[in-house]
Amino acid sequence: MWEIIQSNKRKSAILIVVLALVLMLMGYAIGFSLEPGGGGSLGVLIAMGIWLVMMLVNMAGGEKILLASAGAREVKHDDAPQLYNIVEEMKIAAGLPAMPKVYIIDSATPNAFAVGLKPERAAVAVTTGLLGRLNRDELQGVIAHELGHIGNRDTLFMTLAGVTMGAVILIADIYLRGMIYGGGRGRRSSNKSEGQAAAIMAIVALVMAILAPLMAQLLYFACSRRREYLADASSAQFTRYPQGLASALEKIASSQGAELKVSRAVAPMFIVNPLAAQGSSTSLFSTHPSTTERIRVLRGMTGGSSLAAYEEAFKAQHNSHGVVGARNLAASVEQGIQKPEAAPPLLSAKPWREAKDIVHRMNETLIVPCACGIRFKIPADFNQSAFDCPKCGTHHDIADARNNPEPVQGG
Repeated sequence: MWEIIQSNKRKSAILIVVLALVLMLMGYAIGFSLEPGGGGSLGVLIAMGIWLVMMLVNMAGGEKILLASAGAREVKHDDAPQLYNIVEEMKIAAGLPAMPKVYIIDSATPNAFAVGLKPERAAVAVTTGLLGRLNRDELQGVIAHELGHIGNRDTLFMTLAGVTMGAVILIADIYLRGMIYGGGRGRRSSNKSEGQAAAIMAIVALVMAILAPLMAQLLYFACSRRREYLADASSAQFTRYPQGLASALEKIASSQGAELKVSRAVAPMFIVNPLAAQGSSTSLFSTHPSTTERIRVLRGMTGGSSLAAYEEAFKAQHNSHGVVGARNLAASVEQGIQKPEAAPPLLSAKPWREAKDIVHRMNETLIVPCACGIRFKIPADFNQSAFDCPKCGTHHDIADARNNPEPVQGG
């Protein structure tokens, strides 16, 4: 994957430079329109200062900010052993130097995303809905996709580009609000030619304030779409079972709802954008390729699971050049397609129960099983020492239940 990583680094650098130039031009135009003469240089300094502050904040703890904004909470191995083991397996398959941290989002909507400026400080977050709806093969496919983003340095790009785009949008929004509520007037110049230049620059600034965020988003989204294909290819390679991710994408795309509330900055990082429509078409402002197209490519990988097999399936679907790269294709080794594990029964309640139990353990909720089949959820602040089962009358001692908790399922 060396070629992909190097290509991503080059394209990330180019994109950041282009976005930075857009930011500087917009800052200059706004500054000059408000203060003819030296205002342009001051506008550039302020714009770059805002960008620098936002970048430093994200470099220091951007992952935690993004995870917290999505309501994600960290879990350890004992909290979610099956999920943790899958992340561990895919970390080895992806060749990552460190184990990503694992987070859970308490939402019935299935989805997942990864963050991390570098593989050594990365994290992957999944919703309880994902754990409840997907079998092990499908979950492996999703986790492998997210770790593919980390290994390909996509999460670094998403963070840097997202911060730069955020700075452009922030400055444009401040200027437009100032135009609306402040009368839209800067300092008038006594010099006629300077005043004319300021008026022209005010029009330029207004146009840039409207168009610059759209330009930034188009650049950002265009690069993001190709990275999703590459992460899909990585997932097929790591799991050796492309059908697992294809099936997972079908379930995720068909189950998106309003329950998963995330910001516009975090939404593009999810495997399926939760703020986008389910449709199969891709617009200029789509952060992801069509989910239907992604599934078709994965379903078309009938002869293997390698990068070369993905490239062949991609070209067959799109009738165009591929996405993997010549050097990666030359180094691609075919390992075949592994057999799927037995899927759980349809509409089985067990995966949902186990997913919710993870959240209960995170909340220090005591789960007390009764012989009659009822499982009681006792909150951490429960102030009674014992209770009786209303169904069978069995007496349960709280202290004894805490000393002998129900064993965690999974592995």
